[in-house]
Amino acid sequence: MKRPRIAIVGSLNMDLVVTAERAPRTGETLQGESVHFIPGGKGANQAVACARLGAEVYMIGAVGGDPFGTTIVDEMRKNGVLTDRIDVLSDTATGIASILHTHEDNSIIIVPGANGQVTPERVERSRDLIAWADVLLVQLEIPLESAVAALRIAKESGVRTILNPAPARSLPEEVLRLADYITPNETEFAILGAYGDGESDGGVAPENWQAGLAAWTSRYGHSVILTRGKHGASYVKDGAPETVAAPPVQPVDTTGAGDCLNAAFAHGLASGWDTERSLRFAVRAASLSVTKFGAQDGMPTLEEVERIPQ
Repeated sequence: MKRPRIAIVGSLNMDLVVTAERAPRTGETLQGESVHFIPGGKGANQAVACARLGAEVYMIGAVGGDPFGTTIVDEMRKNGVLTDRIDVLSDTATGIASILHTHEDNSIIIVPGANGQVTPERVERSRDLIAWADVLLVQLEIPLESAVAALRIAKESGVRTILNPAPARSLPEEVLRLADYITPNETEFAILGAYGDGESDGGVAPENWQAGLAAWTSRYGHSVILTRGKHGASYVKDGAPETVAAPPVQPVDTTGAGDCLNAAFAHGLASGWDTERSLRFAVRAASLSVTKFGAQDGMPTLEEVERIPQ
């Protein structure tokens, strides 16, 4: 079987994860339970997940010339990611994500650091790698113009594109049309403008996500993979919304679930699978990923995913 080839243009962060029973209220100080320093960033998480699934993966991005950057790149190499297109910027700090992990959910603050220096010019220098790939996967933790540059290069090279529109923001129509697939969660889909301002402006109410999904797909001509947490993921099949249900699991840490789903979906497409098969594989992989602590440590192998009944 051909080994999938995936290029990822995106962020590399050190995750500073503080675990506490709950989030503090304004002005309140709480005692936390633990702190962990874990290599992360949406781009890096997705790259590690793709590599663990057996893909040949190039990561395109930047870290600072500091211990965090060294640790991140070393961990990616250990997981089989090709890292020679990760720039090390001696005068810039590595990006960080400050994550509050409570018993109920996560909240995250990101400081871009070196990720903010991933310019369109840096992306252009990796044109050959983007053209080499079967699939390009990008997110929005790097400057928007750089993500757009990567999408354009892929389009010019005949490479299929996945845009993971996170962190959430509204996007120009020209950017959306560069993506063959977009993979928002429900919050991100609303911020993208899927529902307009609601029924008053001719849009649909957010709770009627099925109509929003169908209308969006018709408007932009690309496929939307709407990720819905424990409910799985939904897309439009033969003109009607279809949901791929997630298998029941006992979640430990949901931090990297979306990244795992994106990576596994990219792996499926790069393997030559159709949208449905790729998404079913991706939902199973994402469900497995939440059963371990740490975004990258929780990424499953191909064998682990294939053991889950379809």
